[in-house]
Amino acid sequence: MKISFLILNAYGMGGTIRATFDLAGAMSERHEVEIVSVFQHADRPFLPLAPRVRLRSLVDLREGAKVRWPFARKAARLSAQESALIHPEERAYASFNAWSDAVLVRELRRLRSDVLITTRAGLNLMAARFAHKRVVTIAQEHLHFEAHQPGIFEEIRTWYPKLDAVVTLTEADEHDYRNMLDGAPTRVFTIGNGLPGGPRPRSRQENRIVLAAGRLVPVKGYDRLLKAFVRVAEERPDWKLRIYGEGRVGEKLVRLSVKLRLHNNVTFMGSTGDIQGELAKASIHAVSSRFEGFGMTIIEAFASGVPVISFDCPRGPREIITSGVNGLLVPADDVDALAEGLIRMIDDEEGRRRMAENALQAARNYDISTIAGRWEKSFAELGR
Repeated sequence: MKISFLILNAYGMGGTIRATFDLAGAMSERHEVEIVSVFQHADRPFLPLAPRVRLRSLVDLREGAKVRWPFARKAARLSAQESALIHPEERAYASFNAWSDAVLVRELRRLRSDVLITTRAGLNLMAARFAHKRVVTIAQEHLHFEAHQPGIFEEIRTWYPKLDAVVTLTEADEHDYRNMLDGAPTRVFTIGNGLPGGPRPRSRQENRIVLAAGRLVPVKGYDRLLKAFVRVAEERPDWKLRIYGEGRVGEKLVRLSVKLRLHNNVTFMGSTGDIQGELAKASIHAVSSRFEGFGMTIIEAFASGVPVISFDCPRGPREIITSGVNGLLVPADDVDALAEGLIRMIDDEEGRRRMAENALQAARNYDISTIAGRWEKSFAELGR
């Protein structure tokens, strides 16, 4: 079977990229697998990719890149025009233009893979509209149902019934998509993200480090984590917070950290290609998101024996974390509760170690071979 994944930009860093690379690698052991990246801005991917997985891009954004003749003049003209096919409420709308529209439509119409898996709303909608009818089209939703803007929802209602299936990361999202697609032939499955196999470093629960990781964007709520950590720094000044990732609000967060006088307790670490290694240096993982489609770093923390404290935000954390067993869930948006939860986990070393052991057990449910098997079962149910 030939399986194609369509992703926005495989050369950056992010949960969707990491999850796609891991799943593609697992599937490549039994199938022909490729990842098609709409955009390419670097020579090589930031994250490791299994050698059996083919990676190719459609629009080369690297400096000095040239569009092959005879499309150069058309590319130059269309690149200056806004996208007419991607909805303006798509979160990555600014990345698209009329040239990427044309390239995407051409790719989707000519693609002859057995299965096409698209990984964000804008690409899901393009596949529904333009993919060849003989290709099984599966839209993977990495955002939770309520995160989409009204205009995107209207397009989803119109076009998702043309897809063969929608795969959600949580059961709550599956329920909502089933209700929305009631009467349509489109199947809906819940399949969470998976963890690649192999040995991982494990936290010894000795370092006084709280770790947070992800894109530095408003939805991740790092502003709230910093405010919560003010109390931690005051009451437990020997504990430090390390924040991994890059993003458009990075400078703003650094300024907030200085304003809150956290310069001795908070370090912005930048990007890392070895999040498992960094997690193993920590004793607690903090998730301060306003919402989460799944929570990939939660299961990565579990796999390193690191319990997680998270806001009980929509929707992923509550389906992964069993509060009091392998981590803590605190009321959504309650900064004081987050601070109190952090201090409770810091002070209860015995309880934290017990949570760490339970986290390791829970991580086994997300082994990538198990997740890949669930995907293959969905292919069979779709009749191909």
